[in-house]
Amino acid sequence: MTFRYERRYTGPVQAVIFDWAGTTVDLGCQATVEIFQQLFEEEGIMVTNEEIRRHMGAHKRDHIATMLAIESIDQQWRKLHGSPARLEDVERLYIASIPLQEAIVLEHGKLIPGVLDTMEMLAGRDILVGSCTGYPRRVMEGLIALAADQGYHPESVVCADEVPEARPAPWMALTSAMHMDAYPVQSCVKIGDAVCDIEEGLNAGMWTIGLALTGNEVGLTEAQLDQLEEDQLDTLLLRANRKLSQAGAHYVLDSLDGLDLVLDEIEGRMEAGERP
Repeated sequence: MTFRYERRYTGPVQAVIFDWAGTTVDLGCQATVEIFQQLFEEEGIMVTNEEIRRHMGAHKRDHIATMLAIESIDQQWRKLHGSPARLEDVERLYIASIPLQEAIVLEHGKLIPGVLDTMEMLAGRDILVGSCTGYPRRVMEGLIALAADQGYHPESVVCADEVPEARPAPWMALTSAMHMDAYPVQSCVKIGDAVCDIEEGLNAGMWTIGLALTGNEVGLTEAQLDQLEEDQLDTLLLRANRKLSQAGAHYVLDSLDGLDLVLDEIEGRMEAGERP
């Protein structure tokens, strides 16, 4: 008879790695929309909310490049410049976006309700808190300080310009885990509100949780959410849940409420020998 023995991690969750905008700050991911609307408007190009949100969470340079490849935006660019956008155009726009990012990100730097309660819960479980973001370090410095003033202090912050390739590549999530000395990777959970957050976590070999209500896939402010009828909200949540689930999320929550129970379930699955 032939047997194969496998080494399996059966311990607790060691670290949770959060996205920033739409997950812990900036409910509805408003800052990036404002940044890119203003950036492209200054170029004489009109972009829609949907066109911006389509690639939310990516490195902002990559985000600009993917937007310039959208047919409606490409047509406007060709009409203005007589040719498609080039790499140097992407770089110029990215550099021009930095001051906009620095200013507008702070305008939307309020913690999402429930974040501090979640941090307290994680501390009670001895779970480390990491984070990663599509913003560059220069932009994040002010936001990190603003979040700290509100009581949010992740033990690791990894920015898109600090790794060889940002989302959906796994390097930010893995670097955050490395900073916290959290391993094996299946003991780590990646939480985010956009498709590329889920892809990042899956590519890193981690458990992934998508957030529907507070993030990019619903994309509304707290005031806008309060104005919705119940059936309208249900429709938006169903669409967001479907999109994040189809991206491969192991779990999808409306918000961080209920994370404690999901972590219990993940730990139970690992104890039974499951991996992400």
